[in-house]
Amino acid sequence: MPTKTLQIPTADGQADAFAAFPDRGEHHPGVLMYADGFGIRPVLREMARELAGHGYYVLVPNLFYRHGPAPVIELPEHIGEEARPAIFAQLMPLIEAHTTERVLSDADAYLRFLTTQPEVSAGPVAVTGYCIGGLLAMRTAAAHPDQVAAIAAFHGPVGADGPELFSKLTAHVHLGHAEGDITREALSELNQALDTAGVNYTSEIYPGTIHGFTMSDTDAFSASGLKRHWDHLLPLLDRTLGNS
Repeated sequence: MPTKTLQIPTADGQADAFAAFPDRGEHHPGVLMYADGFGIRPVLREMARELAGHGYYVLVPNLFYRHGPAPVIELPEHIGEEARPAIFAQLMPLIEAHTTERVLSDADAYLRFLTTQPEVSAGPVAVTGYCIGGLLAMRTAAAHPDQVAAIAAFHGPVGADGPELFSKLTAHVHLGHAEGDITREALSELNQALDTAGVNYTSEIYPGTIHGFTMSDTDAFSASGLKRHWDHLLPLLDRTLGNS
């Protein structure tokens, strides 16, 4: 599986990024993958390679490149509960500094870069995101309705921007919520807002999961949750990006 470490030109400098794509000399649909707050690390590279193996060019940018190349902070091999307070004490200032204005400026740069790579086919792209990356995926798709055909967001605060964002979406959407993140009542309210906005979506709670369930290097990991994530993500991308 070919991989590359790349530099993406942005309005504020150069964002380092990881890309994975099939080992075939043809063009493949593009997928922009937003990491969780912990950023690019072995588990994210492995997920990108896994997705690329299904026929996609997957680009994973370093969200916090303004503060340095990935990994922006030092991470243990396994992110256990005991390590999280100290890690989040370092991460929260970076997350808070990543304003909506910065998100949208970076999204412009990431999509422009992705769609001009020689291995990427013409046509629409998809955006996936984990944790905070799920919200960034939603914002990116809302800002680029003519380019983004699919969004998949997992254990992310996707409703943070409210109905105003939903009304701008034209992409097909899948939201995979952690059981520990959202109540049934809150899920019903979120789905009602999506219905009102006319979004083509699926939105469900993954049973027995807590926040971060897709990430195998954390205590939150759920093997069944990760499998359910692939079971939803791959058909969504195949359907919307025409990658049969």
